[in-house]
Amino acid sequence: MNETLVTAFGIGLIVIVLLQIVTLVRLKPSKTTPSAQARHEASGTTQQASVIVDTCALIDGRIRELARAGFITQRIYVPKRVLEELQYMADHGDAYKRSRARYGLDIARSLQEDIGNDQVEVIGGAEDVREVDDALIELALERNASLYTTDYNLNKVARIRGVKVMNVNELAHALRPVFLPGESVTVKVVQKGESSMQGVGYLEDGTMTVIEGAASRIGTVVSAKVERMLQTEAGKMVFASIDKNTRSDTSKGQHATVKQGTKPERLAATPRPRNNNHRRNNRQPKP
Repeated sequence: MNETLVTAFGIGLIVIVLLQIVTLVRLKPSKTTPSAQARHEASGTTQQASVIVDTCALIDGRIRELARAGFITQRIYVPKRVLEELQYMADHGDAYKRSRARYGLDIARSLQEDIGNDQVEVIGGAEDVREVDDALIELALERNASLYTTDYNLNKVARIRGVKVMNVNELAHALRPVFLPGESVTVKVVQKGESSMQGVGYLEDGTMTVIEGAASRIGTVVSAKVERMLQTEAGKMVFASIDKNTRSDTSKGQHATVKQGTKPERLAATPRPRNNNHRRNNRQPKP
């Protein structure tokens, strides 16, 4: 009886050991699963690092310079729907639209030549979608790609749909210089502002500047002090006031800034010749 119990106990112990060994063997591959999954996710991320361009982006043309400078390293997809729309605009429309559409086609071709066909690819898809903008959003969602556009409305709709948007206009606004309160700027006043005392001008980079007290100086270049900057969806706006230490001068059609307290040089008066002969001829002879 005791021998039977010992034998049964030994067999049970062996079975337990074998089960533990089998369990360890099964668990061992699972330790490598996370790294394999990480490699898969990494490879998927590399494939998803792409950007889809729309019609406005090619007509704008700045994408070529950004790609040449190395700021766009993703794979660039040019949908066939975009090329077809550019071709239609180039064959129809007015002269301006035809020239811009042909320029967009040239940009698409130069992207292939400058960056390479392996980096720039023409793709199809979303053929059942009627509108081109909707098709671009569907392609971006399907390929998990970013959408490069300068179209304001498409920008908003794509973001609502969860598509990452690259807008070169937003980049240009972000790169504009920042002015601190108290800094002086020189700007030409081109029109009146909303207030009766405000004048509006634009800096060299296109930043809109609202100048308090410059409504009467339209067409002149004034010096103003910055009061604050405002960031809007359309870009940055500068609010300033006329620098009281300077005044504008528009003599001879040129704009200059002259400090107050100094008088501009006056042109020397040219003496008027006296026509004595005329007076002499008009005299009546004495009787």
